[in-house]
Amino acid sequence: MEINKLIEIVKEKISKEIILQEINVEDKSFLHKDHKNNSPNKFHIKISIISDELKPKKKIDTTKRIYKILENELKNHIHSIQLSIN
Repeated sequence: MEINKLIEIVKEKISKEIILQEINVEDKSFLHKDHKNNSPNKFHIKISIISDELKPKKKIDTTKRIYKILENELKNHIHSIQLSIN
């Protein structure tokens, strides 16, 4: 899968499940290109979310929810996620 397609899928899936004020998804794969287990078919992404729905919740709960939403992408296309929730 191409990174821009993956970014659109991630945005769409999260937006369908969570009330958001803003979402930004960035490709950070270049930071990990020399890592031993790096694969060109799996990406490292940073997801920044502004959400009044998520803000009062515990970070572990919001992380689990997002990982559940992106379960298929994590299995097939994402190696690592960096989350920022405000």
